Amino acid sequence: MKGLEKVLEIKGKKFLFRVEESGDHRDYLKYEELRNEVWAEPSDNMAGSRNMKCENFLHEGSSLFIGVFTEADEGGFKRKKEHLVGFCYGFVGIKDKDIAYRNPDNLQFYSQYTCVRKDFESLGLGVRIKEFQKEILVQIFGIHTVTCTYDPLTGINAFRNIHYFGMDVLDYREAYYGRFGGLLNRLDIPCDRFFVTWDLKKKVRRPEYDLNSLIESGCLAVEAEMTAVRGRSEPLELETVKNVNLDLDSEFLLIEIPVDFYRMLRETDVEDEDVRNIPLQWREKTREAFKTFLQREYRIVDFRKVKRDNRVRDFYILKK
Repeated sequence: MKGLEKVLEIKGKKFLFRVEESGDHRDYLKYEELRNEVWAEPSDNMAGSRNMKCENFLHEGSSLFIGVFTEADEGGFKRKKEHLVGFCYGFVGIKDKDIAYRNPDNLQFYSQYTCVRKDFESLGLGVRIKEFQKEILVQIFGIHTVTCTYDPLTGINAFRNIHYFGMDVLDYREAYYGRFGGLLNRLDIPCDRFFVTWDLKKKVRRPEYDLNSLIESGCLAVEAEMTAVRGRSEPLELETVKNVNLDLDSEFLLIEIPVDFYRMLRETDVEDEDVRNIPLQWREKTREAFKTFLQREYRIVDFRKVKRDNRVRDFYILKK
């Protein structure tokens, strides 16, 4: 089948983006190994390699595996574990359960995993993986709707999903995965998620607004301030919730989140309860704000990063 791979050069490095088509179940182990390296949650796992092979749409199933491989030192690409630097995985599902599979327009794709190896995180590979996934879904699957979930407090995912791709938030789901630990979550912090949809036919359009003017005019439903704490690895400053205002009724409003929630989870994993509870306060306060304003028919129309007061700040922009 044509169109299953492409080579991109990013910051002087070459990468092979390739749909996995192997009929050897052992070739699927590398995806589970990288997933476990990134998330490091032993109680969570992909299907066994034999089942993953059968899931592949090129064999008996409806799943799509895409791997990203870095160029070998001697040139060329080897589709081996040591060269795998990112991957994404998902499967075909349905929108309306009553229609089910009887109408092709009722099909959608659920994107389950997207990850990049830590030493390659600064190259924007996450966006490139999703762009290649889009190409395959449109050209080969004939599907134009993608759904996925992500943590509302993770700015890196919000920028990619909301700002870059223009995904729409459909729902706020509390503790969606139950107790979920590992490197990117913490068992004592509820794993709330946005459930979002990506219309592959839609061009990204957003209303005009001035972020600095919105900040200065006080349209902040959730606002942060910097607080000095003794973190797990060193003393540092972290964002804490300064103010929550659920009575706003302006056309636009802002919800601020921490710039690096993953770092916050790590650094506050200490015995001091005041420090340990910082991410829990963020979860509870932003959960209340998001659910309140989504129920009032506000829509999340953008996500932006701005430098103010000698620090970088992250904001969701909501519009009524």
